[in-house]
Amino acid sequence: MSRHVAIVTDSTAYLPAQTMERHGITAVPLTVVLGDRAWEEGTEISARSLAVALQKRRSVTTSRPSPEVFAAAYRAAAEAGASGIVSLHLSAEFSGTYDAAVLAAKEAPVPVRVVDTGMVAMALGFCALAAAEAAEADGTLDEAVAAAEKRAAGTSAYFYVDTLDYLRRGGRIGAAQALFGSALAVKPLLQLEGGRIEMLEKVRTASKAIARLEEIVAERAGVGDVDIAVHHLAAPERATALAERLRERIPGLVDLHVSEVGAVIGAHTGPGLLGAVISPR
Repeated sequence: MSRHVAIVTDSTAYLPAQTMERHGITAVPLTVVLGDRAWEEGTEISARSLAVALQKRRSVTTSRPSPEVFAAAYRAAAEAGASGIVSLHLSAEFSGTYDAAVLAAKEAPVPVRVVDTGMVAMALGFCALAAAEAAEADGTLDEAVAAAEKRAAGTSAYFYVDTLDYLRRGGRIGAAQALFGSALAVKPLLQLEGGRIEMLEKVRTASKAIARLEEIVAERAGVGDVDIAVHHLAAPERATALAERLRERIPGLVDLHVSEVGAVIGAHTGPGLLGAVISPR
């Protein structure tokens, strides 16, 4: 693998460990604060233990990595031989992670291009993979950034949650929207739009909402080559069943990833999350 352009992302990309190792991608962890203890996502707290804490209504918050953590990642990449770094992160609407990376990039020993992808979860992960593949093909720093931005522009994400309460508590969706959904006892379908979480549709039951999610993903995927990621939190049966149905319905499916989200995203969506990312090649 070419090492002249290194790829850095953050832990909310939820890329499989073997994929990151194969492509030389580094993920800087965000932090989950559970009660009075802080844990690094992906290394010290599992999504399942987070789901249990949420169900018990324990206090859970999240925080960005510090600029110093990013600075250390950039130094390590430079010491490993990188002459430039592409640093790709979750939407700045959700977190200060992008801002921390920008601060660290100013002092980095090699040029760093920091990109707010407007994405999260494997929507971000697919962007990191696109940049890594461009770098592996001896692409320049600009070419790796362009590959990530092109992938982001074509990628969409839709998800179902059992309740809007967790998103409301974390300030990721408006209180009025959350109250409206609760008052009508509807099951919300949401989408990632412009780096924000927006209401897409309101459906009366969970089963109908999940069926509608499947329809939306199949329609959005079309017939061209496409990668799909199915995410969940404490809902593995739902995720496996949805993935199997999508595999049958999408003719151009290339890669299908099924994974539980990490603690940072889980803290804001709550148990029962079921989501799908559609990323055309």
